[in-house]
Amino acid sequence: MPDVPGAKEITMTAVKISAVALAAVGVCSIAGSPNRPKAESNSPNVERGVHWLVSVQGKDGGWGQDGGATSYVRTTERLETNGNDVANTAVATLALVHAGNSAVRGEYRLAVKNGVEFILRSVEDSPEEGLAVTRISGTQIQRKLGPFIDTFLTSTLLSELDGNMGDAPSNQRVRRALEKVVRKIEKNQQKDGSWNNSGGWAPILGTSMASRSLDQAARKGVRVEADTLAKVERYTKAAQAGAASGRVSAMAAPASAGVPLYQNAQALEQMSRSDQDRRKNAKEIREITSQLADSRFVNGFGSMGGEEFFSYLNISDSLHRSGGEEWTKWNNQIKTQLARLQNEDGTWAGHHCITGRVAVTSAALMTLLVER
Repeated sequence: MPDVPGAKEITMTAVKISAVALAAVGVCSIAGSPNRPKAESNSPNVERGVHWLVSVQGKDGGWGQDGGATSYVRTTERLETNGNDVANTAVATLALVHAGNSAVRGEYRLAVKNGVEFILRSVEDSPEEGLAVTRISGTQIQRKLGPFIDTFLTSTLLSELDGNMGDAPSNQRVRRALEKVVRKIEKNQQKDGSWNNSGGWAPILGTSMASRSLDQAARKGVRVEADTLAKVERYTKAAQAGAASGRVSAMAAPASAGVPLYQNAQALEQMSRSDQDRRKNAKEIREITSQLADSRFVNGFGSMGGEEFFSYLNISDSLHRSGGEEWTKWNNQIKTQLARLQNEDGTWAGHHCITGRVAVTSAALMTLLVER
């Protein structure tokens, strides 16, 4: 069950998009507008969020649940876990990379380099067998997205950094670690095609990250068995068929956590990765995108938790691939909403389940930067 919100719930109600709000996040309502910001520029919202992330990075290169301090948004909140962990470090490093940094370029290249080093040490220390890449357990993000979310976020990050570390030894080290993590993910796929392992409030988001990371790794030339990706695609189609028929199949039940947003966001991302996928799954994609006008659907569990933020990232990535009216409308809507929800210190904080500012801020930043 989710945590009881400790502050006033912020709902995803319909908002009137103003020119001021859109300008704050760098949104252009007309494609190709001369006012569109340059690709290398970050909006003030992004700059504030990135600056905060870098300011709370640990001396060991890692990040933890909430930047080392209880969230002022929920003054009664007690940190569930202390110290730095792989999952939060991976998603924070991803956010910095999406903001235009790498291990060798950008204002925050040292933060990226140190974050990658933190993760590589953990991966290299992990056994070949099993799905874990860390010895740390019981973190907030693990309890909500499943105990192996560290592995899936690590695979996503390493896939993006593969070949981009600046020198041959560093590239080889990242590739070895990526190949190890991919082997772990493949060998531990569930019979139903998912990675909904051992509980968690919304493990379907873990499955989403696992599947996405394997697809990215394959595009980078890492060997990924075709049957692995085919099985998760069949899982996704079966879950969506069950949802469309008004029933939740035994396959989908443990993944949905009673929140269609999480499942449908995963399905939309899974079924829209290529032109061929979008043609093949056009009916299902239309059914999901038609729900984006329904505030009850977009609202997820009913208040803004980290699961909602990760779901919005999946939706933004999916719609951006094909563009069009649906993408423009959603992009304006979600960027305006994120600008409204940003805290004074540049962070975003969840109000249920994943409340830690590091993960939520990172997911929000990647959503704002999805056009990269």
